[in-house]
Amino acid sequence: MSTDTLQLRRTAIDTYHENVAYMHRECGIYRAEGFQALSKIQVSLDSTKVLAVLNVVDDASIVQPGELGLSEQAFEQFSCEEGCLVTVNHAEPPKSMDAVRRKINGERLDQADFNSICNDIVESRYSKMEIAAFLVATGQNSLDRDELLYLTRAMLQSGDRIDWDEPLVADKHCIGGIPGNRTSMLVVPIVAAHGMLIPKTSSRAITSPAGTSDTMEMLCEVNLTPEQLHDIVRRERGCLAWGGTARLAPVDDMLIAVERPLSIDSQSQLVASILSKKLAAGSTHLLIDIPVGPSAKVRQMRQALALRKLFEFVGDRLNLHLEVMITDGRQPIGRGIGPALEARDVMLVLQNDPGAPEDLRQKSLHLAGRIIEFDPDVRGGQGYAIARDILESGRACAKMNEIIQAQGSKPIDLTPGSLCHEVVAQNDGIVTEIDNLQMAKIARMAGAPMMKRAGVDLLKKLGSPVKKGDVLYRIHAEFPADFTFAKDLAAQNDGYTLGDSVDLLKPLMAF
Repeated sequence: MSTDTLQLRRTAIDTYHENVAYMHRECGIYRAEGFQALSKIQVSLDSTKVLAVLNVVDDASIVQPGELGLSEQAFEQFSCEEGCLVTVNHAEPPKSMDAVRRKINGERLDQADFNSICNDIVESRYSKMEIAAFLVATGQNSLDRDELLYLTRAMLQSGDRIDWDEPLVADKHCIGGIPGNRTSMLVVPIVAAHGMLIPKTSSRAITSPAGTSDTMEMLCEVNLTPEQLHDIVRRERGCLAWGGTARLAPVDDMLIAVERPLSIDSQSQLVASILSKKLAAGSTHLLIDIPVGPSAKVRQMRQALALRKLFEFVGDRLNLHLEVMITDGRQPIGRGIGPALEARDVMLVLQNDPGAPEDLRQKSLHLAGRIIEFDPDVRGGQGYAIARDILESGRACAKMNEIIQAQGSKPIDLTPGSLCHEVVAQNDGIVTEIDNLQMAKIARMAGAPMMKRAGVDLLKKLGSPVKKGDVLYRIHAEFPADFTFAKDLAAQNDGYTLGDSVDLLKPLMAF
């Protein structure tokens, strides 16, 4: 193998969870070693070895023949300055790809297979194409429940675990798919005000217009170091932070980086992702929210019950006390869709404002009440009343303000984007259906979650009577191009169905 060296160059390119290297086509090592574009190479500096996908360039302003450029993701793994000399060699192909190929052919994998795959992924031995192959091979219904357990355990073991040294560490998670469903930002301060430990680490939006971290970021810092996270949770009994700064099930973050652009969200990956992250974060008691509705992720009750069994099977074998609530997913929760608008709804509920969205308030109280009933000193059935008293007394709002201050408060301005378009009813009737998927697409087209003031503000919900010309919702955007895209999408399909009251979809369940 070649021992020639190249000077390290930081290309300042964000490749998001993938190590990428850049080598000039006229580089002597490139010619001598027979490297090819998209092949994997090993970059070494003393004891540090980084695996990267090679890109070949012809522009010397990006990288010169005697240099090796590295993306931000890759460069940060070397504790050195630009100009350091590194050696470059061919990387050995990941041995675990054999297991992926076997899975593609329909074979069943064991724990050792999943351990090997997850270890290779977290060590950056897989390219994004190879990760995509793994996701497709294990997607939908191709994993049995034992394989799902193996995958969850392997993902959990891929990183660090937090030990809070307490017998009861609570958490909640919604499987997603319902716009505006910002219950965590209400559940955490209610439960923390009760005195229970609830360190809520959340992801950013994958395919939705906002995640909990995106919305909480309107109020305070969410990028906390593990040390900050510990200090805040010990002091305030809770937090609402982004989980990406801690090395908790890091293979999950790398899988999500590929799932996001492909819009892959399989049932098996969903269960493994949620449970590995929660266990790594130190949770002992977890409440899962599965919304059911015609345009939710889960559209039929039988699917929800099957998913609940999967969660319970894996959770039980990993010593996690887990309960599942099946909730009404027929329409968006609250009025706002998008970080600023959702944060507005949350604050209205916390402040007991009479104009606060009642559906968001009630759902949050039921979820918080169920978590409070994890407390051995609380009798079953008392949780909702305790949660309501904490909210109505102002203790939840006070606790939220304490968490915001502890995480690093920001000047709060929840004004939506200045570009505004009103979508109106085309005829008289009752709102009988609201398409969650379409409303989420419109909000994303408007710029959410990257543009935090973009989104959709709902004025009419299920059962609302409307006259022709009444405003159904407002689209808010910050940039003209996003604004045009969102308006055009709404013009094609506004996401609302109007009819008679007899046509109103009944909830598949109730609290």
